[in-house]
Amino acid sequence: MRERDRQTAERFRAAVEKRDLTAVEDLFTEDIRFYSPVKFTPFEGRPMVLGLFGVLLRIFEDFRYVGHFEGTAETSTDGTETPSAILAFRATVDGKQIHGIDQLQFDEAGRVKEFTVMVRPQSAVQALGQAVLTGLQSEGLA
Repeated sequence: MRERDRQTAERFRAAVEKRDLTAVEDLFTEDIRFYSPVKFTPFEGRPMVLGLFGVLLRIFEDFRYVGHFEGTAETSTDGTETPSAILAFRATVDGKQIHGIDQLQFDEAGRVKEFTVMVRPQSAVQALGQAVLTGLQSEGLA
């Protein structure tokens, strides 16, 4: 993985842990695609993804990253292989403990162009889905 991608992953991790949306915004491409475990189609574009991040930062309790892995993966948009980082996390939503991973895929400039989240167990996915929907509705994004 390129050094700038590694730096982006570390900056992203620090921004999320500080709940700093402004710092997160600078790390995303304009046309970022966010693949959620609770929605079949991706959230698209920086404004929508940042709105979603605002909701996530409010609903996650005791959020913390617990691991970091690097490699490459095919993008969902065009199947090209790109540098990627996986950040393992733990959090609580509505009393349900969540284990999950954030997969960040980088463009040539080292910005995040695709972001995929996977979580377990199923009961946590359901709690997360309901909390996200409620949050997006309250923000006028759904």
